[in-house]
Amino acid sequence: MPSRKDFANAIRVLSMDAVEKAKSGHPGAPMGMANIAEALWRGPLRHNPANPHWPDRDRFVLSNGHGSMLIYALLHLTGYAVSMDDIRDFRQMGSRTPGHPEYGITPGVETTTGPLGQGIATAVGMAMAERMLATGFNRDGFPVVDHHTYVFLGDGCMMEGISHEACSLAGTLGLGKLIAFYDDNGISIDGEVKGWFADDTPARFEAYGWHVVRDVDGHDAAALDAALAAARAQTGKPSLICCKTCIGSGAPNKCGSHDCHGSPLGEAEIAAAREAMNWPHPPFEIPADIYAAWDCRDKGAKDEAAWREMFEGYRKAYPDLAAAFERRMSGELPANWEAEVEACIAATDSAAEKLATRVASRNALNGIAPLLPELVGGSADLTGSVGTWHKGSVRLTPDNWDANYISYGVREFAMGAIMNGLTLHGGFIPYAGTFLIFSDYAKNAIRLSALMGIRVVWVLTHDSIGVGEDGPTHQPVEQLGGLRLIPNVSVWRPCDTVETVAAWKSAIECATGPTCISLTRQGVPHIARTAEQRAAIGRGGYILRDCAGKPEAIIMATGSEVQLAVEAAAELEKRGRRVRVVSMPSSSVFDRQDAAYRESVLPSDVRVRVAVEAAASDAWWKYVGLDGKVVGMTGFGESAPGGVLFKHFGFTVDNVVDTVTSLL
Repeated sequence: MPSRKDFANAIRVLSMDAVEKAKSGHPGAPMGMANIAEALWRGPLRHNPANPHWPDRDRFVLSNGHGSMLIYALLHLTGYAVSMDDIRDFRQMGSRTPGHPEYGITPGVETTTGPLGQGIATAVGMAMAERMLATGFNRDGFPVVDHHTYVFLGDGCMMEGISHEACSLAGTLGLGKLIAFYDDNGISIDGEVKGWFADDTPARFEAYGWHVVRDVDGHDAAALDAALAAARAQTGKPSLICCKTCIGSGAPNKCGSHDCHGSPLGEAEIAAAREAMNWPHPPFEIPADIYAAWDCRDKGAKDEAAWREMFEGYRKAYPDLAAAFERRMSGELPANWEAEVEACIAATDSAAEKLATRVASRNALNGIAPLLPELVGGSADLTGSVGTWHKGSVRLTPDNWDANYISYGVREFAMGAIMNGLTLHGGFIPYAGTFLIFSDYAKNAIRLSALMGIRVVWVLTHDSIGVGEDGPTHQPVEQLGGLRLIPNVSVWRPCDTVETVAAWKSAIECATGPTCISLTRQGVPHIARTAEQRAAIGRGGYILRDCAGKPEAIIMATGSEVQLAVEAAAELEKRGRRVRVVSMPSSSVFDRQDAAYRESVLPSDVRVRVAVEAAASDAWWKYVGLDGKVVGMTGFGESAPGGVLFKHFGFTVDNVVDTVTSLL
């Protein structure tokens, strides 16, 4: 009769064999955490391998994602659609088992991990989503949202700054259904971490307000069961279970050494490990009785069936709530969304206000937020400056979860990863704001949301040298270009109130990646446009001002520089020149349009092209070509009033006119 040690050894052998076959990977963490995984996955973890998207499943996040064979082994053993062939294809082209866990690739993987620390921060977002949904939807006798979020993390996650940001917030909020297992093996790639990581980690988490279970033997099943029971019993605080483990456990000559962290064990050590574990079976072979002990399909199906039976009772008692819950968890927008948001755009156009686009964005939120109860906002301690608070905002606090606004504090990176977790959990469309210059602090979280193709909205204000007196430390120059280079990111830089509402419409409707809306501090005028032009804004780039006949030149611009382009075209027209102005609020979206539309806006036979944007010029050369010019920034800004800076750096009508004329 196999023992729990044998069940854990099944994880170890699959991990070391897959890494050996791939000739790359990280066997140490999966082997070291195998007993922890067995205690959780064969214990209280509630999930259904036949339906990885069951709404009330527990969420599991492998924050130390380099140990990916751990989760692949678990998914395979418990009955997910991860076959032994998939295990054999570890780290190979097109396989379901890539080098790090990837959301959307492997059934049962809840989030992409690998960049250390982001997994735990994303899990904080998932736990927050669970609690907000439970507050909004649960009723007496109908706990339709009632699950835990579990995280595995290692020394590397603990060292990364994002873990400090996210876990501090999690403790403040008292996320009692968040349980993290810390794999305290004392080893990283460079060797023993005591020379560069000597934190008292349990004390640190206790200071955050976490419930901490110290000094658990990570290879003792009974000790792990007891620690897990204690964590689940603590409902007012998140829990950290500190597990002392030996990296590469089961490999007799490499256990405890950094040699097994990120390299295959080698044939000789694998043979020795098989002997030490009393595992006589060949590679990629699991005995039937061990498979049977791991198989969670029947239990998972029963758990989901019981939940669905309860939900049907909930539907009868609360039909409107049930319908809203299903709509939100499916990611569908309300039926009236399209008509209402178009009406908002039309009303904004009629108002014709001169406003900073950060203010226009706040006004847009006032219009669209009532349509979207799933919209949850926030900022990194800049609410008033970035305009993320709307008339219906209610701040989330430890005592009030019936809320839709999160004060993240000065924690941009955690804010980004937590928003990813809110989206991945389901039921929410998160947005949050900071200054565009500080998007650098969150860039890796933005990149992960793009890699996963999930809907997150960033409100990024103070978007150019127009910031003025705060100087070059706060004047974003390269940020727009960097964001535009990330695949799947939609970057919008609207020029007035109307384009700002259109940007929000696009952001809410884009369920395949994040959106960054870049907004001005300074006021910008409303620009008159036809209904046809208004409809074209959603295509990312459109003809805002045209000439009679074929244009001799095209001026492209975004944001606050669009008005400059319009005025320059008017001056050139007085001189007998035919100039088209193209507003390009989102080159990201414009590039996705069909070739015929792009040609209609930027005809290839018009070679005289000038782009104007108060940011680094590099991104515009693909539009202006070798014969064109860019009026942009080639260095950092200065500390001076915004108007002075625009003149100093050449963002004037005269300079744009001269630039176009020099090409003509």
